[in-house]
Amino acid sequence: MNKILTTIILGTLLLCAACQPKMNLFPDSTDPLKETVLQGESDQKILVIPIQGIISDQPKKGLLSSMPSMVQEVSSKLALASKDPEIKAVILKINSPGGTVTASDIIYREISEYKKKTGVKVIAAMMDIAASGGYYISLSADRIIAHPTTMTGSVGVIFMRPKLDGLMDKIGVSMDVTASGRNKDMASPFRKDTPEEEKIISNMVADYAARFIKLVKENRTLSPEQLEEIKTARVFSAQGALKTGLVDKLGYLDDAVADAKKMAGLPDDAQVITYKRKAYPNDTLYNSVEAQSLKMPALVNFDAEAFIPPKTGFYYMWYPATR
Repeated sequence: MNKILTTIILGTLLLCAACQPKMNLFPDSTDPLKETVLQGESDQKILVIPIQGIISDQPKKGLLSSMPSMVQEVSSKLALASKDPEIKAVILKINSPGGTVTASDIIYREISEYKKKTGVKVIAAMMDIAASGGYYISLSADRIIAHPTTMTGSVGVIFMRPKLDGLMDKIGVSMDVTASGRNKDMASPFRKDTPEEEKIISNMVADYAARFIKLVKENRTLSPEQLEEIKTARVFSAQGALKTGLVDKLGYLDDAVADAKKMAGLPDDAQVITYKRKAYPNDTLYNSVEAQSLKMPALVNFDAEAFIPPKTGFYYMWYPATR
């Protein structure tokens, strides 16, 4: 009964929206970012930027609304922040298993360039997971704080590509390919990789992994033993990450705010702000929702994404955390 009533109400709202072309019921990428004060009263500010979910440069599209990609959203917030001289520190609130190699690298560079341009201090505050690309981004910060229960690390790259050749053999279907060179259809899902292709792919994986390790060495002070442990691309608990030198301390978001005030020389009543597209009542540091929207109740509780093969590509990602 509730589902039927909700559907009727939603249909009525949509009908009203059709009659009023300027009415925007569902927040999307066309809504401007607005400053929201989370705490504090001083003119000087600390900006919180959530980095939530898989890191990608693909926009998030829904049935009734769309949102910018993570790359676009972070870039837009940094551009706004660069115009506000009262912002003296930025907290990156990271909860991500990583994402594509390129998207992770772009966000790292955007934050690094923002720091150079403004001189603003940046603190990375890790939440549940800040693995692989999530950790890659945190390397742009002046200080890295892990929540006592954070999972981080996974400093490495993975190349994923679905393979359908076994299934096609079973159902008697084939794929003919005419290519200009023997490696043109390398990593094709319709056949096994040749030894030459496997070597090429391995070399590419090694190149991207070397870039990640290079950034770790540039941004962290590590012993040879610590670096060798990190190179295994394993994940660490917060305590393990502290011991291995991946993070500076363990703490909570309040600790990140306190560190930001100290590093930037801010008063105790400095404002903590964020940028969102819609206001959220009783907002706090722990709210990662970017905007409010109306949602249709799910008729079937089924997580289809868990069964969809990943898009072929190179990822700085701890893949088990995405399923």
